[in-house]
Amino acid sequence: MSLISYWFSDKIALSFAKARPVQREDNPELWDMVARLAKAANLPQPALYITPDMQINAFATGRNPQHSAVAVTQGILQKLSPEELEGVLAHELSHIANRDILVSTMAVILAGIISMLADMFMWSTWFGGDEHDSRSGWAMLAGIVLSILAPIGAMLIQFAVYS
Repeated sequence: MSLISYWFSDKIALSFAKARPVQREDNPELWDMVARLAKAANLPQPALYITPDMQINAFATGRNPQHSAVAVTQGILQKLSPEELEGVLAHELSHIANRDILVSTMAVILAGIISMLADMFMWSTWFGGDEHDSRSGWAMLAGIVLSILAPIGAMLIQFAVYS
């Protein structure tokens, strides 16, 4: 699951947002704006998507600049001026340039791995030991403690990355 999350995080995020790809013919002003900003930032042209949502939002996704995408909502296209939209898109391209999406994706994957390992340890202590073994009580207690502390640790990792 971690490898799938790494390789396909952009496609997963875009599919959840119901984003559809945009070609230059569909919206030349938006396409040219992103191309100009990407060139100024010395980035390859990201794939461009539009989501049907009416709230004002945009996001960048992708594991590296060569596999990046920028999505904008229908609402942001209708409600922002071209100058405001250019600022939002420049901000999203900065996430791509700084590899923020990669760091966030890796933090989520690491948090998931920690939680799954704690869960596996807890279940193995409950069902994997000898009931006559005097250490099984301590192992079960350790499994319970780890199953409580691991998700907290995973959240702390995410908070450290996002702050």
